[in-house]
Amino acid sequence: MAASQLHVALAGNPNCGKTTLFNLITGANGYVGNWPGVTVEKKEAKLTSDKSVTITDLPGIYSLSPYSPEEVVARDYIMSDEPDVVIQVLDATNLERNLYLALQVVETGKPVVVALNMADLVEKNGDKIDTKRLSKALGAPVVMISALKNTGIDELFAKAREAAAKKAEVPEHKFDSAIEDVLDHIENCLPQSVPVNKRRYYAVKLFERDAQAVKLVNLNKEQADRVEQLVSQCEKDCDDDSESIITGERYAVIAHIIDECLKKAPEKMSISEKIDRVVTNRWLGLPIFVLVMWAVYYIAIGTIGTAGTDWVNDNLFGDGFTLFGASFPSVPGLFEGWLTAAGASDLVISLVNDGIVAGVGAVLGFIPQMFVLFILLSFLEDCGYMARVAFVMDRVFRRFGLSGKSFIPMLVSTGCGVPGVLSTKTIENEKDRRMTVMTTTFIPCGAKLPIIALLMGALIGNNDASWISPLFYFLGVVAVIVSGIMLKKTKLFAGRPTPFVMELPAYHMPSIRSWALHVWERVSAYIKKAFTIIFASTIVIWFLSNFGVFEGAFGFLPDLTDADEFMDYSVLAMLGSALSWIFAPLGFASWQAVAMSISGLVAKENVMATAASLLSMSDATEADPELWHAFAQQMFFNHGGTVGAIAAFGAFNLLCAPCFAAMGTIRAQMNSGKWTAIALGYECGFAWVIGLMINQFYLLSQGVFSIWTIVAVAFAAAILFQLFRPMPKGAMGEDDNEVAPSVSAA
Repeated sequence: MAASQLHVALAGNPNCGKTTLFNLITGANGYVGNWPGVTVEKKEAKLTSDKSVTITDLPGIYSLSPYSPEEVVARDYIMSDEPDVVIQVLDATNLERNLYLALQVVETGKPVVVALNMADLVEKNGDKIDTKRLSKALGAPVVMISALKNTGIDELFAKAREAAAKKAEVPEHKFDSAIEDVLDHIENCLPQSVPVNKRRYYAVKLFERDAQAVKLVNLNKEQADRVEQLVSQCEKDCDDDSESIITGERYAVIAHIIDECLKKAPEKMSISEKIDRVVTNRWLGLPIFVLVMWAVYYIAIGTIGTAGTDWVNDNLFGDGFTLFGASFPSVPGLFEGWLTAAGASDLVISLVNDGIVAGVGAVLGFIPQMFVLFILLSFLEDCGYMARVAFVMDRVFRRFGLSGKSFIPMLVSTGCGVPGVLSTKTIENEKDRRMTVMTTTFIPCGAKLPIIALLMGALIGNNDASWISPLFYFLGVVAVIVSGIMLKKTKLFAGRPTPFVMELPAYHMPSIRSWALHVWERVSAYIKKAFTIIFASTIVIWFLSNFGVFEGAFGFLPDLTDADEFMDYSVLAMLGSALSWIFAPLGFASWQAVAMSISGLVAKENVMATAASLLSMSDATEADPELWHAFAQQMFFNHGGTVGAIAAFGAFNLLCAPCFAAMGTIRAQMNSGKWTAIALGYECGFAWVIGLMINQFYLLSQGVFSIWTIVAVAFAAAILFQLFRPMPKGAMGEDDNEVAPSVSAA
């Protein structure tokens, strides 16, 4: 270890407050990527108060046994030479459950400091933890902290420096004497190259027949045979398998530690338990969730968020504004003034104002709504409510043979589809994981908010889009459930759903700092995309829509013709018209609507950015119903479209394949070009079918019947048949007549 540098690994169970601690001590300004070779998120940053300290936030796990990619990553990193000390974060309110991982981390032989987080809640509950006895039992320093209240942090890192400066010692805790005797004999079989402080760890792993540990230790045949003989004899004596024996011994140690170190206050129902009796109630849980999400979107899009967006659109990107008695021009007015003064040509002015400023400005105009939405969603996540929603939805999902774990990526995807797809890595069952990857981006992410908020509300003719937003959010949820049921009844995805086990943290008021960081991370990602991907896309769209062929000549169309509809002769119009037949049955065959849909595959914000480029800067950011009705006339009604076609347009763009970034993440998660093609093909196909049924059934309600009506009815019948047909025999696994119950730790 370099004299001035300290590498600290943060380890702990999910929901123990580890991420809150990481954000507190680093400001969450560090590097975020994936561990080499695996799609498991890696977070690394410098300690805010001491840049010589590097913090690596390990994924939340329950064990160091190699059952999941997260556990493999955590164990390999801890056992490597990189971390100088491990800070093991425990939820002090759930000490017994959290000690199981802590014992294993201590066994690794690394210097360890135990951080008992949520000390404020322990005190509030009236519980008493004897940290001195706990420290002696574990053989590691123990510090009471509260990441939420920012207490005990300085002492924690002082202990971490002290621990890193010392040589790690053999763990203090001991198993039953008979097991210890076997472990001693296994230690004697280990090569001398195994360090003293790691010999017990490897002895335990060899006892458990951990394949990776066996490979690392590299025993010769005689030693390997001796170890196997010792383990087999112990299994025979205990009448149990080796892994279960060690698990039982660890829990016996934990029970002894709890008896010695923890004094619980008299049992009484906590506030969290009282709230959970309502919000996780079998009958009330789902309606409450629906009501909460309606309120979130109503506030973000129907009231406060819309007021902010209207001000930005009307003033910053509209007619300018007055502040403290001084008048300021709008952004397009400012750019036009600069360019005109500089003698720029009409082509350059059009590129900047009608292309770049129009496209990027149309996206940035929604930041107030995004900001309010992320404030509300982050609060629900940080206070502990969203964990309960996953528990409630597990009941719904499990009725249809799906795993409740699939709902976690859906929650994450409300911010962005990329981390939503990444979070599917926690699903151990490969079939369930692939199915979740295929369906999780149906949930409207932040990038789809502009489509919902303005396009749908204005085009359908209702400025108050508060009812439309939740409607399309739950359209995404229903699409996930329907797809899950249908896919589960196919050979590709049949099988027992993954058991759902998760911690339900106590309700608490989120830390303002942590809350703000979560909001900023999401909003900043949206802004970054606006000035990178959207910026580039708007330039491309502008060129494609302003250059074309008129009367045999190719060039800048405003110079070739003064016709108001000059874009009808553009390259973009030709491309859109060539693909219009695909979308004609959905009711939107105009090249403008097709171009918006295709550009949305690059980034969903492009749907609005393209619309802005096809209008003009001054028009694009105005939330004027008359303007958007005129645009709807041009895109839909002039081509035989209806309100049903507009709804189909919205449904298709919300459900079809996600942006390029999410597509790349899907490719990484699937680790297969074939499966990626299946996933993207299914998403686009499903979106097309839903759009077709919406448009054709609307037309049928108006007395319009065609061959596509028959096709839509056939698709609807096929979906209903797949939904309600019995699960194929053996699809749930051998002798599985019913779905295994979910397991949730409250």
